[in-house]
Amino acid sequence: MLERDRSQSVASEQSVLVRILLPEDNADGDPLSELEGLASTAGTRVVSGMTQRRDKPDITTYLGSGKVEELKRLVEAHDADVVIFDNNLSPSQIRNLEKTLGVKVLDRTELILDIFASNARTYESRLAVELAQMEYSLPRLKRMWSHLSRIKMGVGMRGPGEKQLETDRRLAEKRIFELREELRGIERRKERQVAARSDHMTVSIVGYTNAGKSTLMNALTDAGVLAANKLFATLDTRTRRWQLPNWGPVLLSDTVGFIRDLPHSLIASFKATLEESRQADLLLHVADASSSDVFQQIAAVYEVLEELGIQAKDALLVLNKIDSPAAAANLEGLLNRYPNAVAVSAKTGDGFEKLALAVSDALSRSFADIDVQTDVGNGRMMAYLSAHGEVLSKRFDDDHVVIHCRIPKRFLGRVTNDATAIVREHGSQEIVKPLRGDLDDGDLPASVAKTTNEKETVRVIPIIDVSADDTSIEDVA
Repeated sequence: MLERDRSQSVASEQSVLVRILLPEDNADGDPLSELEGLASTAGTRVVSGMTQRRDKPDITTYLGSGKVEELKRLVEAHDADVVIFDNNLSPSQIRNLEKTLGVKVLDRTELILDIFASNARTYESRLAVELAQMEYSLPRLKRMWSHLSRIKMGVGMRGPGEKQLETDRRLAEKRIFELREELRGIERRKERQVAARSDHMTVSIVGYTNAGKSTLMNALTDAGVLAANKLFATLDTRTRRWQLPNWGPVLLSDTVGFIRDLPHSLIASFKATLEESRQADLLLHVADASSSDVFQQIAAVYEVLEELGIQAKDALLVLNKIDSPAAAANLEGLLNRYPNAVAVSAKTGDGFEKLALAVSDALSRSFADIDVQTDVGNGRMMAYLSAHGEVLSKRFDDDHVVIHCRIPKRFLGRVTNDATAIVREHGSQEIVKPLRGDLDDGDLPASVAKTTNEKETVRVIPIIDVSADDTSIEDVA
């Protein structure tokens, strides 16, 4: 049998879709709908599909033997070129299926990698996709060299096929090392960009692929990001200024979309891109309110965020596409389950005022509204407040000035640690002072009493709540 050419994309091919439903899988709705969307995005024409429910996969072919024969008849009847599984298969399972079916077999990961490779535009995204592809292909090199299996080999008689396999494995491992090093360099450059722009509040858009994230980004900022009705249309991050009414400018970033069972190699490869979400002050979780699988998609995004270690980040759920007739059936149930969600239409602009107000309120929770009393000659403090916060008013009295300002809590430690400044919550007489000793900025206990030299009792109040993730800031693409 001729070896199937696996170097080609699935574009312009006819495909049969297959999904094995295991006990833990949610089978609500059409179990092949998402895979059909992925296959269409890759450019293949779906001609048929089949599912099977099993307690566990077959170790040799994933499908049961009877279903494999049924699948073979389905492939022959439709003259299909490729069979695409909505599951991740082992190299041996793919090899056994290809031998039986006589056509190319792809699993879920390989299909997603094919789509990412087609949509990668920037140097960084191409590197990330190449790394994921190399890591996926490395354990499958033996199958790729099956056309040399006719060369007889044995102990002491190693043929050129095995030598070539070993050579290819070393070359692949070397290339993987080079790609990882280059991507680490990109990550370090992004970290420096973050540090250089630490004065900005940042909002990052996340969500399931094709939920309308890029359309929302364009509507809010005129960013000109590619927005298409297909999965993973955008792989590259764009960051633009968004002017919030009655609040001020923030940096809004659009990131790569998520999907159920997103391959781990892709998550690791796109770490630099997903860093936008990790460092943001607020996440806008955009969900497609018109999708019949919207609840599962929301859950899948939270799973990916948890895998990235940013599930604790403050997030605002945005229910998009409410202009679609299909959204009407889902909207009431969504708002009942997520009462704080904001319903919008990125296409028509409906709900944008409510969204801006909700984002302003969410960002304001990370600010402290304070009065700072200091010497009029303390120009360094006044410059720091102006650079890192919003100065609302100044009141001069003899040799000191009282500055009313709003400042992000992550910058508050520098203010409270200034020995020449007295810091109060605005409208309150309670003085905010740090304890002397080995406490870091923001590490204040809930309530402590301390007596100063002037016999004034000062109560430290817990207005600082700085976590490790809150100390960094988003960068501008």
